[in-house]
Amino acid sequence: MTGQAHRFDPAILRDYDIRGVVGRNLRIADAVALGMAFGSTLVEKGGRNVVVGRDGRLSSPDLAEALLDGLTATGLDVWRIGCGPTPMLHFAVAELGADAGIMVTASHNPANHNGFKMTMLGRPFFGPDIRALGRRAEAGNFVSGEGSVEKYDVAEAYVARLLQGFRPGRPLHAVWDCGSGATGPTVKALVQGLPGRHTVLFDDVDGAFPHHHPDPTVPENLAHLIAAMQQTGADIGFAFDGDGDRLGVVDDQGEILWGDRILALLAADVLARLPGATILGDVKASRILFDEIRRLGGNPVMTRSGHSVIRTRLAQLGAPLAGEMSGHIFFADGYYGYDDGLYAAVRLLEGLGARKDSLSQWHGALPRLWNTPELRIHCDDEAKFTVVDAVAEALAAEGVAFNDIDGVRVDEDFGWWLVRASNTQAELVIRCEATTLEGLGEAKARVAARLAAAGMAVPEALR
Repeated sequence: MTGQAHRFDPAILRDYDIRGVVGRNLRIADAVALGMAFGSTLVEKGGRNVVVGRDGRLSSPDLAEALLDGLTATGLDVWRIGCGPTPMLHFAVAELGADAGIMVTASHNPANHNGFKMTMLGRPFFGPDIRALGRRAEAGNFVSGEGSVEKYDVAEAYVARLLQGFRPGRPLHAVWDCGSGATGPTVKALVQGLPGRHTVLFDDVDGAFPHHHPDPTVPENLAHLIAAMQQTGADIGFAFDGDGDRLGVVDDQGEILWGDRILALLAADVLARLPGATILGDVKASRILFDEIRRLGGNPVMTRSGHSVIRTRLAQLGAPLAGEMSGHIFFADGYYGYDDGLYAAVRLLEGLGARKDSLSQWHGALPRLWNTPELRIHCDDEAKFTVVDAVAEALAAEGVAFNDIDGVRVDEDFGWWLVRASNTQAELVIRCEATTLEGLGEAKARVAARLAAAGMAVPEALR
């Protein structure tokens, strides 16, 4: 049937989710229309129910209520699980046997942002699926019915699943920084079931994020964690983003381990039990990751960045493990195949507990290259893809070979560099790596020159 048409701001219909600034391009009416468009699509595919969860942002309760109104208007039964991490939503969908799931969250974005992550009929809902929702809403092509809302409390069962199969080793001291995000109550319950000593920081959910922003890819956001570890002499530190699907790690010497090095450590245990297995790393990952997977007897595969893309590719290849530089870690080995920062932390804690050496010694045995973290440069959503295209066109015109699986990644004799457009924020993402410090400077200079030629101001981090 046809109902009241609704037009979303195109900027919020992103590749992996729907995300915008509350009150500017994301409003209550958008949440209602999303519920109606998503619900209509699910009903037409034979679905009958959907799980809805939310993070701790100040705008999330109102957006969740509006979403429920839209979903139930299509005749769906909604199972609401309240506030918690996004992985808890995926757990609920799997354990309750639901047809779909929607999480109200903006993940690691600023406090005034919000959005929706979606799954339908056993797979991520992204890309063309999201664009189709926009067309459906604009046409007012909605089904109607009388749905229902029922509350489910899955928090205790989720924690029990995180602990399932954990093999205790030597007792460790871990510090957990929840960043006032949605992981706080879960982490407090989780550590009660883990051996050793645990210090939990900022576990009260507060959407204003008063202590620091919950994005573990930004070194400044890990300052509290590093300070707490130094004060207590902890063995390992964990940090999470606002909705708990990303993991940040700090070692006993205060060094940050980025997602590719975390994945390299986790791969050792998986490949010891599953020799020859395929393990996926994203285009931003260090060359060390792919070399280490190969050295351990695995089959490394480079893939596009993005949680929906990697989760889909993991399932297609039947791989047990995947991850990306930003800290999304996907376990299908003994788990469900979605990205769960808490589960990855438990597996890393288990791996460290089984060893005699420290975390700094463990990852210190990996080869050391000179590299940057993810450098994020503001670039308007309307311009970021244009900049990447301009860089690619210039390289092609000069006959320079490059990998265009996701943005532009160029391999040089001294290392490699990457320019890609973020799919979640108005930013360009830069990464450089080299075998020497001089080579890293050359890689940064190459990126700077390409950005300048494309009309971008060169940031200080590349000078």
